[in-house]
Amino acid sequence: MNSTEPPYDVAVLGAGAAGLFAAFRAAERGRRVLLVEKNRRPGVKILMSGGTRCNITNARGLKDRSVVSGPIDPAFDPKQAKGARSIMQAFGDRGRFLAPSLKALGVEQTVALFEREGVATKIEGNGKVFPVSDRAVDVLDALARRLDRSGAELRTNCPCSGVEPDPESDGFLVRLPDGPARARRVVLAVGGRSYPGCGTTGDGYDIARSFGHAIVEPRPALVPLRIEAEWVRELKGITLPDATARVLPPEGGPALADRREAVLFAHFGLTGPAILDVSGPVARFDGPGPLTLELDLAPDDRPEALDASLGLAARAGRKLVAGLLPSALPRRLSTAVLLASGVPEDRVGPELGRDERRRIVAGIKALRLPIAGTLGFAKAEVTSGGVSLDEVDPDSLQSRLRPGLHLIGEVLDLDGRIGGYNFQAAWSTGWRAGEVV
Repeated sequence: MNSTEPPYDVAVLGAGAAGLFAAFRAAERGRRVLLVEKNRRPGVKILMSGGTRCNITNARGLKDRSVVSGPIDPAFDPKQAKGARSIMQAFGDRGRFLAPSLKALGVEQTVALFEREGVATKIEGNGKVFPVSDRAVDVLDALARRLDRSGAELRTNCPCSGVEPDPESDGFLVRLPDGPARARRVVLAVGGRSYPGCGTTGDGYDIARSFGHAIVEPRPALVPLRIEAEWVRELKGITLPDATARVLPPEGGPALADRREAVLFAHFGLTGPAILDVSGPVARFDGPGPLTLELDLAPDDRPEALDASLGLAARAGRKLVAGLLPSALPRRLSTAVLLASGVPEDRVGPELGRDERRRIVAGIKALRLPIAGTLGFAKAEVTSGGVSLDEVDPDSLQSRLRPGLHLIGEVLDLDGRIGGYNFQAAWSTGWRAGEVV
């Protein structure tokens, strides 16, 4: 080796989902790889994800379900599986950036990879793919085995304090606690700012800025919402498996976001898949006046049908009105809807007037709650914002500003819906970077 040649072909910064894939794929191709991680072990966020179950990916990206060795919930509609297009759609307009990475490693290949590494997978009714064991540690252990076989060098408890050009080559100097490491290429995979307790504190943005990259302001995404109405907080623990959440602007007009999924009442306000999926516009909102959350608590019931059924039920006897509301609503929630609609909880059916029926129906189909904010990065599953995609080549994940610098995973301005989509983006961009460095 020439004395001026860097000892490493690739330095991968961050041993999370994207970094692990980049490191072992590059090493499998014969590259001399250094993978550095600031935490005492790799994959900390993987262990926390999906309620410690790890939602590996989403079956809507599958065209061949035979790669899944475990059970497939009959509630999952295979017509929803449209391959890479389904994954890209989960990221909105920016999803097209993922096309080359998903071509390199799509959902089938991802599931097959984990299956080969001993992680049997299953598909749940909402399309989420989990390990059959429901143990995120099994996912991480599989990746650790793959990394070990690849020959990549892993250093933990090793925070990177900066990256700069190497004066002795066209590569880089990576500043580490025990001295700089020299590498021909650097893969920036340090994540965003979500769950800072996992070590993701936005370090990568400063490194990217040092090479001239613009950073789209990071905001929390897939994050619970704070609702200050005391009656909402008193419903903590209640889950609605099927509801529609919409975020409405202060001045009226079309919803900024809407999603039909589960909603969970909590001591701070609301969470659950539907809430997390509509939280993005809330985190990005800087305008005057509060945003409003509108909940449809019975999305399959038309307002006219609800009104008619309330009218019929009211004439059937002296039952409490709370017991006449849709059976899918827990009794505590039914009572709360009545009170929020200005109807006494002890009102009985025959006493229910037409205007009260109208208000109750509005409370079920369009329950409006002022949004006080989000729980911030501390409880956000991902980060919205990051390194501008305009400055990164989607085919190679290489910086358009500094050759040899590659950017992958959550450090990019790329965030998708809940359901395994963000993990798929991490696996795929990591794999693709590992193929080209």
